Amino acid sequence: MGLQPCPPWRLTSFYPRGGIAITDSSTAHWHPSAAYLYVLHLDGPALAWEYLRRNPEYRLAWQHHQHCPQHEAQRWGLRLLEDPARDARDAHPDWFPDPSSVVHVYPDADPTDDALLFQLWRIPGRKQLMHDGKRLVLTTHLIDRKLRMAISPALEDGMAYAYAVRAGYQLRERWRAIEADLAMLDAASAHLSAIAMDRPGRTAMLHMRTLQALDGTLAGASQRDVAEVLFGISTVAERWYDDSDLRAQVRRLIRRGQTLMGGGYCHLLRPGSTTPGR
Repeated sequence: MGLQPCPPWRLTSFYPRGGIAITDSSTAHWHPSAAYLYVLHLDGPALAWEYLRRNPEYRLAWQHHQHCPQHEAQRWGLRLLEDPARDARDAHPDWFPDPSSVVHVYPDADPTDDALLFQLWRIPGRKQLMHDGKRLVLTTHLIDRKLRMAISPALEDGMAYAYAVRAGYQLRERWRAIEADLAMLDAASAHLSAIAMDRPGRTAMLHMRTLQALDGTLAGASQRDVAEVLFGISTVAERWYDDSDLRAQVRRLIRRGQTLMGGGYCHLLRPGSTTPGR
């Protein structure tokens, strides 16, 4: 079953942590660019969550159904609703179907003598576990990388295990999506990963600015207000006129953010989607 169609975006109030509606452009919660630096190291599924959690309709769905989180979840491409007050550093959205970057782990039915044994607590990085009602989902963080594993209920600690990749015409893309992450399971490569961090690329910078521009718009700021925060008051004073490139750039950022918030985030979960630093 594929991702459910996401609803068209509708510009309404934005409800931040605590549930207070932000409708006044004087509210400066979105002004500090430093607050968005963590976005530079997010992968596709984490970026998808950043856009979805800003969707006003999703936030209302969470408020109405947080005590029954599976209600309407598939409408948003989730198995369970996740708290939109949590950013991608703390949230654990359980996407449906699983993004290509999720590693499926099963017992090895015919292990060799040198087969590796599954040892959950020897996997490097800071680990977070969640049970979605059918399986255990593990997320482990190692510097600027994040590995997501869907662990079969039949797999026990100390058993030989095997990875599974979804079959299909995008097999090669799916394997590429997880190949680098699987290297994290090797203790030796984990040390190297901790030393060599990828420099954020242009796409990462674009997502950071897009999210900041989107937050400003949801807070009621004008396009010029957004431009002054992103590029500086003096730059806007010099370059802001009807057909200026700066004005067009700000419009594109806002339109891009609204599109991703309203359903475009689904593309960030698929093979071949552009991820920061790659």
